[in-house]
Amino acid sequence: MDPLEILFQCEHLVAINKPNGLLVHRSPIARDADEFAVQLLRDQLGRKVYPVHRLDRKTSGVLLFALDEATNSEMQRKFMDGEITKIYHAIVRGYTPDEGTIDYPLKRDDGVIQEALTYFKTLMRSEVPFAIGKHPTSRYSLVQLNPATGRMHQLRKHMAHILHPIIGDRPHGCNKQNRFFKNELGISEMMLHAVSVEFTHPVFEQEQIIKVKAPHQFGFRNLLEILKFNNCSSSGM
Repeated sequence: MDPLEILFQCEHLVAINKPNGLLVHRSPIARDADEFAVQLLRDQLGRKVYPVHRLDRKTSGVLLFALDEATNSEMQRKFMDGEITKIYHAIVRGYTPDEGTIDYPLKRDDGVIQEALTYFKTLMRSEVPFAIGKHPTSRYSLVQLNPATGRMHQLRKHMAHILHPIIGDRPHGCNKQNRFFKNELGISEMMLHAVSVEFTHPVFEQEQIIKVKAPHQFGFRNLLEILKFNNCSSSGM
């Protein structure tokens, strides 16, 4: 694998643009994987790193690591207390409303119900001649997502809940859409990308706002081209 793309680095923190398909760390539910972001970054930097949050294997974008235990603890507290602003981009089925709030509790694997809140804004919409269902064309939206809580698969489940599933999402997405994109276009990635993370630096004495941005990766850019988003005007938001 090519070296990980480093987006930000200081003596306490480092951020990478995690590729789609790369696990953050070893997991018993993904025994097929033999490369992990933690080990790759550790080897690349030649020092121990601590992942302060998680991204799904199929989600790309900003992933933060601490370089010492004290920073790791403080950054994890910031995530737990909602002091970190996270912005994602997703390509979803259908025309989403201009903006909205998804306030829909989610159930953990152990049955516990947790409150979950996501804000969304439509950036662009596109209609292309893909006859996937009963219509000769198909509609898609590029949306900006801001999760106010951090539940497992929150964005994937919330977009499916409002009937605008993320393209390439399994098992929460649309099987018919996912099959078309895989079989006809050779695209199997999930179109969810962590675009930016913003926070107050956990160590510097003077408050310093850090905003780390991750450019879209090839698969996401490729689908934007295929779906003609680059020829669309914004939704006016």
